[in-house]
Amino acid sequence: MKIKNIFGGMICLALLASCGDEMDYHEYTNYDKDYVFTNFDNTVGFVTNIYGKLEDGFGPYGKGMLASACDEAEYSWKNGSVQDFTNGAWSALNAKDSWSNNYSAIRAANYFLTHKDECDFSDYKFNKDYAAQMARFERLQYEARYLRAYFYFTAVEKFGDVPFTTEVLSEDEANALPRTPAKEVMDFIVSECDAIADKLPVDYSTLGDDAAANETGRVNKLTVLALKARTLLYEASPLFNTTSDKELYHKAAVASKVVIDECEKAGLKLGKYSDLWGSNNWQAKEVIFARRVGSQNGFEYNNYPRGLENGNGGNCPTQTLVDAYEIQKTGKLWNEEGSGYNAANPYAGRDPRFAMTIAVNGEKKWPSYNGEALETYYGGKNGEPIVGATPTGYYLKKYCDGSVNISSVNSTNSPHAWIMFRLGEFYLNYAEATFKYLGSADATTVELPMSARQAVNVIRSRQDVKMPALAEGLSNDEFWKKYENERMVELAFEDHRFYDVRRWKEGSKLATITEMKITKNGDGTFTYKRNVVNRGWDDKMYFFPISKSELLKHTNPDFKQNPGW
Repeated sequence: MKIKNIFGGMICLALLASCGDEMDYHEYTNYDKDYVFTNFDNTVGFVTNIYGKLEDGFGPYGKGMLASACDEAEYSWKNGSVQDFTNGAWSALNAKDSWSNNYSAIRAANYFLTHKDECDFSDYKFNKDYAAQMARFERLQYEARYLRAYFYFTAVEKFGDVPFTTEVLSEDEANALPRTPAKEVMDFIVSECDAIADKLPVDYSTLGDDAAANETGRVNKLTVLALKARTLLYEASPLFNTTSDKELYHKAAVASKVVIDECEKAGLKLGKYSDLWGSNNWQAKEVIFARRVGSQNGFEYNNYPRGLENGNGGNCPTQTLVDAYEIQKTGKLWNEEGSGYNAANPYAGRDPRFAMTIAVNGEKKWPSYNGEALETYYGGKNGEPIVGATPTGYYLKKYCDGSVNISSVNSTNSPHAWIMFRLGEFYLNYAEATFKYLGSADATTVELPMSARQAVNVIRSRQDVKMPALAEGLSNDEFWKKYENERMVELAFEDHRFYDVRRWKEGSKLATITEMKITKNGDGTFTYKRNVVNRGWDDKMYFFPISKSELLKHTNPDFKQNPGW
C-alpha cells in the first residue's frame, strides 16, 4: 500500500505497519498500542493513515480510469488492465476490486474507535497547546467514524451486500461474518452521518488555535452531509430499491437540499467549470472534499497525446460522450432536428464544457507548450496506426494540467487533487431525487421549493457554460433523457458514470461505444466516420465479483459469490 501525504507535518506511522505494509489491527502488539495511544502525534498519524487509504481516480487500473470501463472513454493501450472490464477477462480470478483496501481501512477505524478512550496524554498537560491538542483529539473519533462509513459505502457501491462489523475481531471471527444486506449497511452509513455531522467544523480555518496549521485535507461537516446525501440517492435507485419505495427518493431529495443549503451558508457556490482541474482545483469554490496527491506529472504523462514526446494517449473520450454535448445555441443534441449541427465542422458551437474536457483533431496549443495542431486522423502525427494513439479520435483534457511539460528536457510537475465531493453533484442529485419523488420535472413542495428542472438549470447556467435553460412542460421521458445527458456531461471522468448506469439498472447502454474514425482528404478537408464497437454486457456486471482468494478465506456457509460470477 502506498501511503500518500495528505497533511503537511502529519506523519505516517511506518512502525505500525506489518511486513505487508497493511494496518491490520489484529497484528498490533501491546507495545504498538502504547506507542500510538500515549503520543499525540502518533495518534493523529494513526487516523491520518486511514485517510491514506482513500483512493483517487487518476488511473487505478494500470493507468486506466473508470471512464474507460464504461462508455465515457476507451483506453488506448490494448493490454491495459482496465480493458478487462469490457473484453471478457473480468472474473473472480481477476476481480478489479478494492476489497482489501476497504477492509484494511475499516479495521483500522474500528481499532481506533475501540481504543481511543485508553489514550493517555497526561505528559502533555503542561504544554501551552494542550487544550488545542485535546480539541483535535476529540474530533479524531468523528473523522474515523466518517472514514469507516465512507469505506463501507464504496464497498456496497461495488459489491452490494458486504460483511459488516464495528467491533475489533480476530481474523477467524472476521472471516466467519455473513454478508449484511446493502440496505442495512447504507442505513448505518446514514445514521453515522446524522450522529457526527454537527461534531465537525464546516471550516477548520475558523477554529483558531484549535486547528493545526494545515487542516485542508480533513473531513468537515459538509463532507459528512455529502456522503449521507449520496448514500440515500444510491439507496433509492433501482439497483438497491427493489420495492420502488418512493419515500427513499424523498429522503434523498431532502438530504441533497441540506447539502446545497449548508454549502450556501458556508460560502461554497458554483464557479467556473474550468476551475475543477489544474494545480489549484482543490480550492475551487464548489469543492467540498478533495483527495490531494501532491505535485507530479504522471496523469499528464499517461494521457497527453501520442506523438508528443512521452505522451501515452491513455483514457480517450468516446464519440458516445462527444455526442452528449449539445449545440450551445439551440440546446439540442447533434442528431435532433433543428440542432444546428454542421457535419463538416462537427465540434463548432458545442456546449463549452466540451472544449474544456476533450481535445479534438486540429486543436492548437494542447497541451499549452505544443506548437503544432493535433492530428488525430489516420496517419496523423497523433493518430493511428501509431501504437497507443487514440482509437476514438479524441484525447482527454479534463483533470490534465495543460501547463505541465512532460518533455525529457523541460519536464515540470504540478499539484493534483481528485475531487470526491463537489456542489455541482448535489444539484444533480437533488434534481434526480425530486423528479423521482414528485413525478414531474416542474413539481415543487414547501419542503422542496426548487423543481428538478430548475436544479439542472443551475448547473447549465455556470458563468463559463451558459447553456440554454431547460424549458417548462417537458414530459417525464424528455426530462429524464435531458437529465441523464446533463449528468454525463457535467460529471464526465469523475467516476460517476460507471456507477450511475448500474444503479439505474441501464447496463445495456454500456454494451457498445462509438468511436470517430477521421481521414484527411487530398484537399485538406476531413471525413468523419462513426465506428460502433461491441463491448458486451452481462447483468452480473451490476456488481463486482468477489475475488476467489477472498471467497476461500470465508468460513460462513452463507457467504456466497455475487450472482453470475
